[in-house]
Amino acid sequence: MKLKNKTILITGASRGIGYQTAYEVAKEGANVIINYNNSIKQAQELEQLLKKEFDTQTLLVKADIKNEQEIIEMVNKSIKHFKKIDVLVNNAGICNDTLFEDKTKENFMEILETNLVGTFLVSKYVSKQMLKEKSGKIINVSSTNATYSYYPESLDYDASKAGIISLTHNLALHLSPYITVNAVSPGWTKTDMNKNLSKDQIAKEEEKILLKRFAQPQEIAKVIAFLSSEDSNYINNQVINVDGGQKYE
Repeated sequence: MKLKNKTILITGASRGIGYQTAYEVAKEGANVIINYNNSIKQAQELEQLLKKEFDTQTLLVKADIKNEQEIIEMVNKSIKHFKKIDVLVNNAGICNDTLFEDKTKENFMEILETNLVGTFLVSKYVSKQMLKEKSGKIINVSSTNATYSYYPESLDYDASKAGIISLTHNLALHLSPYITVNAVSPGWTKTDMNKNLSKDQIAKEEEKILLKRFAQPQEIAKVIAFLSSEDSNYINNQVINVDGGQKYE
C-alpha cells in the first residue's frame, strides 16, 4: 500500500474507526494528524502508540468540527507543521438514539452540525490547500443507515449520513480532476456508539448479516487506508459499503 510520507488528517481520531484508521495508515508510513475534541487522553495514548510502533510523525490537534474557526486553525496548524495535507478522512460523528417523539430541534441540529456540516467545513478548508497542490484525497465516513438500514430512533443520524453521501458526489464533481472524493459506509461495527445494545438486539441484527457478526473497527479502517493510498488513484465518486453482506429489509 503506497502511503509512505503521505500526511493524513483524521477527524475524530481518538476512538473507534478513527483510532484504527490512524493505526493502519501509520503502519504504512503515513504522517498522521490526530484530531480530537474531548478525548485528549485517548488521543495522547494513540500518538504514543504510533510513535512507539512506527517510523512516523504525528500532530495532535484539538478542534470541535462544529466550530468553523477551530477548523480553520486546525487546518492552518497542520499545514504549517507538515507543509500540506495529502488525505482527509472525515470520520468524526455522533449519534443520539431516542424515540422520535422525544427528539428536539436542538438534538437534531447537533447531529447535523457535527456529522454533516462538520464534514462540509473541514472539506472546504482542506480542499483549498489540496487544489493549490493539484492533488488530494477525501474519504467521508457515512453509514449503511444512509441508504438501506433505517431506524426511526436514529433518524437524525441517518439523515446526516445520507447528506454525507450527497456531499461526496457533489464534491467529487466540483473538485475533479485533482481531488478524488469517496465515501465508506460501514454497517454494524463494534464501537462505543453501539456498546449499549442489548444481547437480543445484537443477535437480531447479526442474523441479517451474511457473515453473522459485527465488523471490527480495523476492518473498516483497512478500507479507508486503501482509499487513502496511491493504489486507489482511479477510484472516485464511489460509496463503498463495508457491512459483511447485510440483508436489507
